[in-house]
Amino acid sequence: MLDLEGKWALVTGASRGIGREIATALANTGCHLVLHARTAEHTDSLANELRKNGTQVEQLCGDLGDSEQIVTMLESLADLPDIDILFNNAAVMHPFVEDAWNISAESFRQTFEINVLSQVRLCDAIVPGMIERGFGRVVNLVSDINKVPNLAPYAVSKAALEKYTHDIVPLLENTGVAMNALNPSWIRTDMGSDEAPNPVDSVVPGALVPAVLPAEICGARFEAQDYRGMSLEAAVEKALANLAAAASSS
Repeated sequence: MLDLEGKWALVTGASRGIGREIATALANTGCHLVLHARTAEHTDSLANELRKNGTQVEQLCGDLGDSEQIVTMLESLADLPDIDILFNNAAVMHPFVEDAWNISAESFRQTFEINVLSQVRLCDAIVPGMIERGFGRVVNLVSDINKVPNLAPYAVSKAALEKYTHDIVPLLENTGVAMNALNPSWIRTDMGSDEAPNPVDSVVPGALVPAVLPAEICGARFEAQDYRGMSLEAAVEKALANLAAAASSS
């Protein structure tokens, strides 16, 4: 298992919910954090909390649905420490539409802009530097929503992000950099609603597993709930065993 002590991780959508939980878990490993949200005020409380515990924290602002703000945000990365770990967590979900045939084209456009295109642009800006330094981990959060056409913009955008994660693998071979997908499952957050079966803290330690595995494990998908209630060390052992079993049966 990789030691994350002193590494720098960027977590998008870190102000609340799953992003906040992942950021806190990373800090507990000794990782330093770049916390992203639309405004600095949204991450001030978490930044102050982590700093009190000795974590170095930077804040990154930008609306991922606004192309001009994304450009400014990406330019500001030059003033931050090199990113070793990128968690593409930020996402939007349009409201449930009773008549799935009447979901607007704008809902699809806005959802893809944030859930796919902004994530790819972050990878384009950060991953080449990881390759140059010979180390990096990218974790793209995906979804297990299936056959719910009323949520098609969200589900299809997450499927596209997972396809991107898989297709990028040839560019990362023998570089020390890995990109994998993480499905947190249905979580009780503002987006997931109170009806979701899983509390937000159930995403760890599973969320950290793809960040601490060897770079040879790339283009895979991990289910956060598979590791619920485990230590990170036990979760890594289980993940490696599952990957070995899958490889031997294929």
